[in-house]
Amino acid sequence: MSDELATIGLTGLAVMGRNLARNIARHGHRIAVHNRTTSRMTDLIDAFGGEAEEHGGAFVGSESLEDFVASIEKPRAILVMVKAGEPTDAVIDELVPLLDEGDIVVDAGNAHFTDTRRRQQALEEKGLHFVGMGVSGGEEGALNGPSIMVGGSEHAYERLGPIMEAIAAEVDGTPCCTHVGPDAAGHFVKMVHNGIEYADMQLIAESFDLLRSVGGLEPGAVADVFREWNEGDLESFLIEMTADVLSHTDAATGQPFVDVVEDAAEQKGTGRWTVQSALDLGVPITGIAEATFARSLSGHTEQREAARAVFSTTSEADTVEIDREAFVDDVRAALYASKVVAYAQGFDQIAAGAEENGWAIDLGSMATIWRGGCIIRAQFLDRIKEAYADEPDLTTLLTTPYFADAVKDGVDAWRRVVATAARAGVPVPAFASSLSYFDGLRRERLPAALIQALRDNFGAHTYRRTDREGTFHTLWAGDLTEKEMS
Repeated sequence: MSDELATIGLTGLAVMGRNLARNIARHGHRIAVHNRTTSRMTDLIDAFGGEAEEHGGAFVGSESLEDFVASIEKPRAILVMVKAGEPTDAVIDELVPLLDEGDIVVDAGNAHFTDTRRRQQALEEKGLHFVGMGVSGGEEGALNGPSIMVGGSEHAYERLGPIMEAIAAEVDGTPCCTHVGPDAAGHFVKMVHNGIEYADMQLIAESFDLLRSVGGLEPGAVADVFREWNEGDLESFLIEMTADVLSHTDAATGQPFVDVVEDAAEQKGTGRWTVQSALDLGVPITGIAEATFARSLSGHTEQREAARAVFSTTSEADTVEIDREAFVDDVRAALYASKVVAYAQGFDQIAAGAEENGWAIDLGSMATIWRGGCIIRAQFLDRIKEAYADEPDLTTLLTTPYFADAVKDGVDAWRRVVATAARAGVPVPAFASSLSYFDGLRRERLPAALIQALRDNFGAHTYRRTDREGTFHTLWAGDLTEKEMS
């Protein structure tokens, strides 16, 4: 093996790390690889060393972390691809004593952005650069071109950028990779990306449930509907995948595959982190929140079983009369409008997080890099990119001409779908919450006025008036006179 140093290093060779390493090597780079279990490293080199060499790259394998670090050119750039949380901290703790000032440690996993900020500050004190890098696209994206959201210093991006941009997906000649901002900006944006993904999948699942339970379509027929939708403005990776899943038949039972999968959805935490962050920021991300809670509800199997024992399980859907063709069109319109809300709320959260943390995040760039490689890639991201190019300080995506027209055109169908679902007893939390959010935005007066009055009554929390400036309190337990507090 040549003594030539590697351009970059990667430790952690599970599926994502293995595929990312192959991607880097196939783009002509010598990449140092390491794994705690040495066999994973040797298996990678044995299986794909020739593939790397065909493209001018190579793997440099090391059994020890010391040899791994020594095999990378300075300033070193090392990708850490291990489980988020304590395992990431453990690897960093082992790496740091072996590194030199100016070296770069990159966490390319799904870390909580607060952990990334903590690690960045700790390594900065040691003269090291720490990068939180969001990578979207799953194992296929990691191998063939993901969407990459890089946080950290500009100095670190100068070292990493050329490699990451080369291995990222590409749309219209533009790499789906960018420097999002300093410290934890990359992982914050990846977190919100995953929150949007939660909403997107929940809306798709609710659409399937409605088309089957109310529309009477079997999974294969619903797959055909999704394929048709994927040829229009709903074109996206998740819509395409949905058609593939719904058309799949289970080999063991002959049943539709979706019917043999347990109906309890799991989550790794990014959706929950997104909702928690939004609460801290005061940003209403109702569609994402309901999608996250819907997964939680699905997992409460004992409560669901107890409820079925008490309440009728007879489907009210059988009593709801519909025009099937018109209902399919209504669900499509409601899905599109609700997806627009989910993306709008996600971009609102990114904007709020950027302001809170002092990150100058270009929202249009986020739409640009999500157009390829990532799980939520969709045709209308081009429209979002254009919207922020036209108006960088956009208040909400919902008011831009294209999306405003789309929602106006679909709102009647949206209402019919939510109303039909309620009559049929089919839960549509993401559809319904997204519609309520839209109605809340456009309502001239909200009942929050009563809430403020009640808060002042029981807790003297004060209120503002519509007719003059200042903050006021009414002496509710006294003579009901009003006092100006400021």
